[in-house]
Amino acid sequence: MKDKAKILVVEDEMPMAMMMVHILHRGGCEAEAAWSGEKALRLAETTKFDLVTLDINLPGMDGFEIYERLRQISHFQDTPIIFVSGRLDDEYRRRAFQLGAADFVEKPFQARDFLGRVLSLVEQTSLA
Repeated sequence: MKDKAKILVVEDEMPMAMMMVHILHRGGCEAEAAWSGEKALRLAETTKFDLVTLDINLPGMDGFEIYERLRQISHFQDTPIIFVSGRLDDEYRRRAFQLGAADFVEKPFQARDFLGRVLSLVEQTSLA
């Protein structure tokens, strides 16, 4: 990666969001957290991110609705989106991949694994 990858972390649990941002910063990425779907969509309107991590269980609109709304923004149509969830329900995983998710990460996760998956997707996207 030539430039720092810019990652949007959509997570309503502040400690988890801050941990994810910290992991990404340590991995050489720029990362910004949105605590709600509304904030994520506002940021997405004005900023081009290289990748989005998206919690499923959020207050207001859930991660699936946010995913669909992000895809309506022209500069987000090809942006990789990784769903992150503590729900180990196969239906959640299946729905995420049916929508077109690039990956699905289960919470809790190992920092090295999470960072590796993010960086791998960013690298694949930059090579495409």
